Amino acid sequence: MNMRRREFIIILGGAATSGALPARAQQREHIPRVGIVWIAPQSVVSPFHDAFRAGLRELGYVEDRTIALEARFAQGKLELLPGIAEELVRARVDVLVAPASAIVQSLKQATTTIPIVMANVTDPVGFGFIKSLQHPGTNITGFSNLMVEQVGKNIELLREMLPGLMRLAVLVNPAVPDAALVLREARASARVLGFAVHPVEARQAEDFDGAVRQASDQKCDGLLVSTVEGLFFVNRARIIEAAARHRMPAAFAAPPFGLAEAGALLSYGANTPDMLRRSARYVDRIIKGAKPEDLPVQQPVKFELGVNLKTAKTLGLAIPTSILLRADEVVE
Repeated sequence: MNMRRREFIIILGGAATSGALPARAQQREHIPRVGIVWIAPQSVVSPFHDAFRAGLRELGYVEDRTIALEARFAQGKLELLPGIAEELVRARVDVLVAPASAIVQSLKQATTTIPIVMANVTDPVGFGFIKSLQHPGTNITGFSNLMVEQVGKNIELLREMLPGLMRLAVLVNPAVPDAALVLREARASARVLGFAVHPVEARQAEDFDGAVRQASDQKCDGLLVSTVEGLFFVNRARIIEAAARHRMPAAFAAPPFGLAEAGALLSYGANTPDMLRRSARYVDRIIKGAKPEDLPVQQPVKFELGVNLKTAKTLGLAIPTSILLRADEVVE
């Protein structure tokens, strides 16, 4: 009762402050945190990363205010993925985003509880990531990129461009899970069209020139590259340069973003930025309470074809009108 007025005000102020601080901290803790992992360096995947961020903005999210984005880049080194996965799991992010099969594989080994949204993954059922496309049944859902099917389509386009194609080199990295699928699809398509497939391997960037040289020594008429392998995507310009040195027509099972401009003769694939943008919707649904095991895996709806007329001319090839009419990107 004898408490001075100043002391009373200080006590009240202190009580108000101590109550406000936990409230603000609690607000910060409830901002959803999304971890996204990339194999390639940020400078290489920026169009795709920006597409994902744009998808979040379209849904009304504001980075660092209503959502926190924890992006990690493996700098093209697959061996870093398990450590990155463990780091994000320890950080207790709310959702994980995985734009490649190898990333899903590492995240799956790190957690069975944090939801994982695939953004660009080949054959998720075959790899055991989910039980079925319609009913994933695990903590994983998202988008399958149909990359294996794109391999077959690229082979058809390359044969249309090279009627005399008899031996096709297929660049693979046997260290990644997608390699066997790519080869299986390439061989199946080649059997139908009546020519042979010769695998050439590259496990690191230094192997590319030797792999293309091997294809040339084996008298292959063309080279197929599937950039579902992160190492190949990071070093696509290097592969194109090696193909040019050996005068090897190169087709890429990938969307033509930068590939045609860099000199690839042909590229065809799903629109990856569109898949990344759409994957933000699944992140949003999970944040709002949806369970990944109940969200059907979706497939791409946009595919794009790119060709390079200058490369064709250098190789002494004429791109058929039928391909030019279908092309979304033509570099002259």
